[in-house]
Amino acid sequence: MPYMFWQLCRWELKILFYPATATLLRTPTTCFLHSLSDPPHWKPPSPPPPIVYLQNLLKFRRDKPAIEVERALDLCGFQLSDKLVFEVLKRHHSDWRPALVFFNWACKASPERNGYVPSSVVFNEIVDILGKMKRFEELYQVLDEMSHRQGVMNELVFSTLIRRYVGAHKVEEAVGIFYRRKEFGLEIDSKAFRTLLMWLCRYKHVEDAETLFRSKVNELPPDIKSWNVILHGWCILGNTHEAKRLWKDILASKCKPDLFTYATFIKAMTKKGKLGTALRLFHGMWDKGCKPDVVICNCIVDALCFKKRVPEALEVFKCMSERGVEPNVATYNSLIKHMCKIRRMQKVYELVSDMERREGNCLPNAVTYSYLLGSLKEPKEVPVILERMERNGCSMNDDVYNLVLRLYMEWDDQDGVRRTWEEMERNGWGLDRRSYTILIHGHLKSGRTKDALRYFREMVSKGMEPEPRTEKLLSSMNIQSKERTEKQKG
Repeated sequence: MPYMFWQLCRWELKILFYPATATLLRTPTTCFLHSLSDPPHWKPPSPPPPIVYLQNLLKFRRDKPAIEVERALDLCGFQLSDKLVFEVLKRHHSDWRPALVFFNWACKASPERNGYVPSSVVFNEIVDILGKMKRFEELYQVLDEMSHRQGVMNELVFSTLIRRYVGAHKVEEAVGIFYRRKEFGLEIDSKAFRTLLMWLCRYKHVEDAETLFRSKVNELPPDIKSWNVILHGWCILGNTHEAKRLWKDILASKCKPDLFTYATFIKAMTKKGKLGTALRLFHGMWDKGCKPDVVICNCIVDALCFKKRVPEALEVFKCMSERGVEPNVATYNSLIKHMCKIRRMQKVYELVSDMERREGNCLPNAVTYSYLLGSLKEPKEVPVILERMERNGCSMNDDVYNLVLRLYMEWDDQDGVRRTWEEMERNGWGLDRRSYTILIHGHLKSGRTKDALRYFREMVSKGMEPEPRTEKLLSSMNIQSKERTEKQKG
């Protein structure tokens, strides 16, 4: 950081890290900055890392005009890189406004200022942020910027674009983007078409996906992978009637069902409670010499556990290794999930120890520790699980953080809530709508209406749309509060 800039911002940093110093600047007497003397033995704090500094700069200026924020950014003097820009954007994943201001400034800063040119990784992040927050007008401007730059549109960015448009149920726009691929130097091929079909199905537009799929059979000849996408879509919707129809169409086509086709259909049967049919298909595969893979075995194990047929699930688990199908972390997680539900905790920790011993694909992951955390009874047990998680090299993610946040709220451990909230922000896990919803509902449940309203306003100010149940609950609490006030006055 340039020396002159450090001199200019040292008092801002003192205010940030030593709030008591701020009172000096609020005195009615006018004085020059150089006339203020430092406290005895006071040393200027070391400048924070660039990512943290930029995060704070954007945080405390989020409501300022963009031009003012850009002027402050111009004074920073940091050497821009993809890693720096990406990390700053990531820390604002649920707050699109400062993210966009910073992104636009980074684009302007290149290449005449320091040679930095944003890569596809940076463009993908801002596309994801704007799409997630449904800021499609701003996203269209970014897309227009991308069309003037070579090499920034790749398959990852394309998939993110399709995902966010379909996620907002803008089906026609998503199909339009698919046909704009050539503008960005990408081919219109079967793989890209499957990406479009996948996101359409993922967001429950399966009928649109199948209609589009069948209309393009001459232009893009179907393969089993494309059939599988549509079959999976109907199965995810739980529409076994349409799934059976498509299964028959696959058998009648020139495409031969693969393991994924069987896995999809077996899973659909188990989800509809047709475990007998699924088991017949499963055992039939062994008999026909078509060895099920670990995905299919996991589906059967999970279904048996769900039906509380745990001994049979453990038998399948045992037979997997004997027949050359090695279990993975998902196999263990299915057993652990259901063992936690029936409180067989000794068996749970035996399985976890076995996972740690096997390592590789069996090493416990965030899902494993989430089940363990969900089985806890009191706050003091949380650090034990988190320490074990860290010891095994499993990183925290937003799901685990939000789970811990919810547990502390349920236990009404406000110190735990505060620590978790601060750690999430400090470690760059953007506080999303789930985080705010957990706190709002928790505070309302405990009768802390003012705290709930404070977090609600903060969430809305960041452009997050509250869940309908949150608005209903707040409205109900406000009505009750007004009635109590009127009774007290009466």
